[in-house]
Amino acid sequence: MSDLEKRKFPIGQFEQPENICDIKLDEYINVIKEFPGRLRNLIEDFSDDQFDTPYREGGWTVRQLVNHIADSHINSFMRLKLALTEDNPTIRPYDEAKWAELQDSRNMPIKPAMRMIKGTHQRWTTLLKTMTNKQFERTFHHPEQNKNYDLRSYLALYAWHCDHHFAHIENLKKEKGW
Repeated sequence: MSDLEKRKFPIGQFEQPENICDIKLDEYINVIKEFPGRLRNLIEDFSDDQFDTPYREGGWTVRQLVNHIADSHINSFMRLKLALTEDNPTIRPYDEAKWAELQDSRNMPIKPAMRMIKGTHQRWTTLLKTMTNKQFERTFHHPEQNKNYDLRSYLALYAWHCDHHFAHIENLKKEKGW
């Protein structure tokens, strides 16, 4: 793996587990539950200059990453709710790179995004903890990937997504000695 690939995917690319047992499911739910606090603790002492530092050459700034997480996780939560209330709904994709270039992602303080992440994860965790195994089998269709996702597999992806972006910021912090 090249240095660029290691910086892009510090914990490796997502690999879909073949079978996700209930114990693993609980671990993923715990990642969702704990993520806002872990992220807050990681970045709580950052200055504006640090928030405006890219996590790698050509990559997003920490500010853009935090706003991306808020955008992505709200979309994920909505997809979960759609799958729970509709029969294999087709979700609406979005261009995350273009969203990260919008002014609310590039220039705003991160407090609103952090509040969004905290609230989204609280609601997400509550819903996930009440779901049955049958509900975790429900699906939605992703038109860009032409793929149906079941909610158990989708949760694995978003647990990885939390750890993936956390590692981006954590590695930058270590590299810079912050």
